[in-house]
Amino acid sequence: MKLFKPLYEKALVWAAHPQAERLLAGLSFIEAIIFPVMPEVMLAPMTLARPRHWFRYATISLLFSLIGAVVGYVLGHFAFEALRPLFEMLGWLPRIDAMVATLRTEVAGSAWAAFVMLVLAGFIPVPLKIFTWASGIVGVPMIAFIPGMIIGRGKRVYLLTGAIRLGGPKAEALLHKYVEWLGWLVVVLIVALLVWLKLR
Repeated sequence: MKLFKPLYEKALVWAAHPQAERLLAGLSFIEAIIFPVMPEVMLAPMTLARPRHWFRYATISLLFSLIGAVVGYVLGHFAFEALRPLFEMLGWLPRIDAMVATLRTEVAGSAWAAFVMLVLAGFIPVPLKIFTWASGIVGVPMIAFIPGMIIGRGKRVYLLTGAIRLGGPKAEALLHKYVEWLGWLVVVLIVALLVWLKLR
């Protein structure tokens, strides 16, 4: 069953749209709250089409991801209990509960530990929205949450657009060819991480 390649190809269509920057901003915002498609799938073809704008595209994505992350945080803080049935239906509840337990441990240690975890989040195969909601539920201090999100998401978008800027068409062609495998690999890694968190 192909899942990620059709989503990626849809994002390619969005990337060629005259309003691509607005679509990127909207995708970055909503992905940080609930949407399953990461904005990186628009960043690659947009950067390939206009390489000189790589920094601009990454900045747009980062800014709106940050705004979405704050919205996700607020929703997690004030509306999580009311929305638990929805998350259970979506299958997110185990991941959110596991992340909440982990963040509670980190926050109990110090805000600095929570900041480091959020910075490293870009390399952990857990969707941004899980971190934003869990951070709000736990009440991660904003002094740790905002800088952690800026660095954590920023390193992903700037590294990706920078790599596409340097790698050109070959880099995008590889992403297009292997996006389905990469998508399922991320799913497997998420499951493995959840099992590890439960057994730890």
